[in-house]
Amino acid sequence: MAKWTPFPYDNTAYVYDVAALKKKWARLHAGDAEPFPKDDKVQAAWALFHAGEFQKATEAGLKAGGAGVTVANKAQAIYANYLEKSEKNKLALFQEVAVRAEAQTEEEPRNANAFYFMAYALGRYSQGISVAKALSQGLGGKIKSALEMAIELSPKHADAHIALGAFHAEVIDKVGSLLGRTQGASKDAGLSMFKTALKLNPTSAIAMVEYANGLVMLEGEKKMKEATKLYEDAAACEPLDATECLDVEMAKAELED
Repeated sequence: MAKWTPFPYDNTAYVYDVAALKKKWARLHAGDAEPFPKDDKVQAAWALFHAGEFQKATEAGLKAGGAGVTVANKAQAIYANYLEKSEKNKLALFQEVAVRAEAQTEEEPRNANAFYFMAYALGRYSQGISVAKALSQGLGGKIKSALEMAIELSPKHADAHIALGAFHAEVIDKVGSLLGRTQGASKDAGLSMFKTALKLNPTSAIAMVEYANGLVMLEGEKKMKEATKLYEDAAACEPLDATECLDVEMAKAELED
């Protein structure tokens, strides 16, 4: 594994021992609804993930196996999305996660996060190659059904609601509502997903950012004021781990644009 770009901010506040990790778990995992792991090796991998040690978390998760695969998938996907500078490497990292997560769905058909991270990786990969191209390759249906399965298995999975909202918004934005309908995309469904995500995880910066992006894609300029308020709220969030820190920084960057 080539050396990954390190987390670029101070991570002191995000270094948790097992006791602190357990205490903060519900809040840290309000987005993905992942249960606290029994295996101490998987706990250690999650601690690395929350501290922004994404490469170490991926390696430790894969080594631990079982529930550790979920940590590895999340760490690699988050790293690829926010910190990998090479577009080619980024796409390869997403493809790896998608393949691993798909295998996990077959081994553990009740694991909501196996479906979620498969969809997340495929969704980000699709954005990288162009949404229209991804739809022509049949990835749209695969992403949508995986997210719907994640929500069916874990109805309080806020991140799956965000991703499904983003799916509807992206498809309609790129191919229009008429063609979007053939992919099962609708404006009302998209907006409803974003609202549900924020209800489930009201302090989530990424839910606010993605909702803002979705509003602009689905409603255009008339929702710019509402979108800006969401970016401002996201930028004011207090991050509890490295990923949340990256989300907050992204919101700040949106406001500067």
